[in-house]
Amino acid sequence: MTEKPTFDAFGLHPLVMEGVESMGFNTPSPVQEQTIPLIMEGSDLIACAQTGTGKTAAFLLPVLHRIASDPSEHTTALVIVPTRELTVQIDQQVQGLGYFASVSSKPVYGGGDGSGWELEKSALTQGTDIIIGTPGKLLQHLLMGYVRFQNIKYLILDEADRMLDMGFFEDIFRILKYLPPVRQNLLFSATMPPQIRTLAKKILHQPKEINLSVSKPAEGVIQAAYRVDDRHKIQLITGLLSKKKLTSVLIFASTKASVKELSRTLAKQPGLKVKEMHSDLEQSMREETLNGFKNRSFEILVATDILSRGIDIEKIDLVINYNVPPDPEDYVHRVGRTARAAESGLAITLVNHKELSAFKRIEQFIGSSIYQMQLPADIPAGDHAGGKKHPTKSHHNRRNKQYKKRN
Repeated sequence: MTEKPTFDAFGLHPLVMEGVESMGFNTPSPVQEQTIPLIMEGSDLIACAQTGTGKTAAFLLPVLHRIASDPSEHTTALVIVPTRELTVQIDQQVQGLGYFASVSSKPVYGGGDGSGWELEKSALTQGTDIIIGTPGKLLQHLLMGYVRFQNIKYLILDEADRMLDMGFFEDIFRILKYLPPVRQNLLFSATMPPQIRTLAKKILHQPKEINLSVSKPAEGVIQAAYRVDDRHKIQLITGLLSKKKLTSVLIFASTKASVKELSRTLAKQPGLKVKEMHSDLEQSMREETLNGFKNRSFEILVATDILSRGIDIEKIDLVINYNVPPDPEDYVHRVGRTARAAESGLAITLVNHKELSAFKRIEQFIGSSIYQMQLPADIPAGDHAGGKKHPTKSHHNRRNKQYKKRN
């Protein structure tokens, strides 16, 4: 029997190991097991692994080890990420894993007030160990002329594919002009489109490459779908949520208007505690809502794709796609919010007749059929909903039995 690896095998600084133990980390995930030794030896790295596999600790632990082993008065590491939520999450991980090593960090993102700008400016000028920021806000500070990144030793691009999707390609290269040419570069991405390859060639020097479980939902996700007309989607969701008590449900809708309508409707149902998350909310409210969801102060969060990537929320029981995402990779990221870190979870997609072709593309992309559930008796099938099930293999039938047990 093969012995499970431990974090002791990496040779991390004792103070960093105290942080690992205090955070309850026991066995390294596959991405951590493969990437940490390469980063520790100083190699540039391009790592592709699906969301929820422990990528954040994979790049933070070696960087924290280096900072603890060779403290500096200057900023040593720069982490660039696509969203505000991810900057805050990574900052929290630094605070936990780097607590005993006294490593300092600061998230830098848009949407704050004047006092927030001054706090960021102070961190950028006084040599905070690790800066975590979104491209646009980092550039705003850099263009003011007071940021000094000449001593950066480690550059990490996290969720790189998402940053390119959001149009940050040019911004990233503008930021690179402010960094020293000799540094260790780490690029983490959930997918590997051609543009990521182009980015890697321009930034990384003779990189090592790690590829794990690209573009597939986690094994623990039980996937199901309903063919249902738009006018009955909210009724279906209400019925599903009222039948069984769930502690954590994440519902994705494609537009802010849909998020607002759905959250208002669900909030009127007895016993359902619902909040919404979208870009119209102030950053302080978004953080408060996300923390409340993590702490289980309410059980249902309705969100746009702002939460589809990079957000670490443990033990989400159910993910519902109110709309079929047009991009199959977005589907993988959405359903990846459940069944994280080898847990199990459910993912249900509601499909109207206009979304059927996009749904078929998702099945082709993931290489398997998604089991189609029969609509409840109180919801009419109509001309485009219900009907024939997709052909399923034995493992899909097995997953359907698991789904019925859990519902």
